[in-house]
Amino acid sequence: MLDCATLAIHEANLLDLIARLVRAESPSTDKSLLDALADDLVTLFARVGTVERIANPSGGDHVRVMVTNAVEPTLPPTLVLCHYDTVWPAGTVAQRPFTITADRAFGPGAYDMKASIAMIYAALGGFGPPAPVLRRPLVLLLTSDEEIGSPTSRTLIETTATQAAHVLVLEPPTEPDGALKTARKGGGAFRVTITGRAAHAGVEPEKGASALIELAHQILAVNTLANPAVGTTVNVGVAGGGTRPNVVPAEAWMDVDVRVWTQAEAERIETGMLALKPVTPGVQIAVTGNVRRPPMERTAASMALFAQAQKLGTALGLTICEGSTGGGSDGNFTAALGIPTLDGLGCPGAGAHAEHEQISRQGLIERTALLCALLETL
Repeated sequence: MLDCATLAIHEANLLDLIARLVRAESPSTDKSLLDALADDLVTLFARVGTVERIANPSGGDHVRVMVTNAVEPTLPPTLVLCHYDTVWPAGTVAQRPFTITADRAFGPGAYDMKASIAMIYAALGGFGPPAPVLRRPLVLLLTSDEEIGSPTSRTLIETTATQAAHVLVLEPPTEPDGALKTARKGGGAFRVTITGRAAHAGVEPEKGASALIELAHQILAVNTLANPAVGTTVNVGVAGGGTRPNVVPAEAWMDVDVRVWTQAEAERIETGMLALKPVTPGVQIAVTGNVRRPPMERTAASMALFAQAQKLGTALGLTICEGSTGGGSDGNFTAALGIPTLDGLGCPGAGAHAEHEQISRQGLIERTALLCALLETL
């Protein structure tokens, strides 16, 4: 098994590749920039496996890499999930360039999750030896839309995962202790649209039916669906309606964010949202949306994967712990299919989606070593 000191020979190459990836800005909704980075990824990973570029007219193309050079090539493969899109708009890197200090590296998208792409590239031998000898084949997915809910990659992820023995997700760990993730909340989004009847607010308000008054009722009704005792949150984050102060408002709407730990709670929330009924006479309500990212529930299979990672970490001199988070990832999809999934295997750091986004240089080497050990032994 490769140790951290041995893998440290690749640190300069790892940092150079992360810098290159960070400078190749890739906001989730900019197809031209995403495809430009996909071009680079196709060329890069062609050095370590067979690369397939999956066209995506609705966004950036996805990239699938297949590595069959393994000790036991007939075993079902390991699936590794990465995404190359970020939350940062074009021009951010000019404002906050990639920089390296004695123990950290800073840059938009470095932590979430372009360092992870460099890690798996190193683990597949992209920088040459030392590199692990894979126990089983590997499939790597590099997707372009995780930060916006994976609308075009979900089917690809799920279809690929059904052929895999297990899934390793290279999202950042839980900070500050760098915990791997064995559970994540599922997330959903709903829009409630209210249609009332307009009228002159001063002359004949009785002929109107206020959509905004109904909105107030429905905000309170939606909030009753939350269940803090089991971690279910419901947040009316954005709302609006009406046209002018002297018009009884005929239209109103609200956008609702939902987070749940279990599929049972997801189903309860969906049922409750679709059961909303108007209080105000003459008003109609329409509800769209669902819990689109299912919860990643902690299972015996995921804990068994974690136990293996923890044991390997101990052999490397690392303390590996497990945890959970309220945010979702593509691992939610694979875990919901019943496929053993271990998340949070990316580089430790801080500041996901924040201006101080950064990675730990020591953590970069340590987690690359752990990833190599997993690929050698799972």
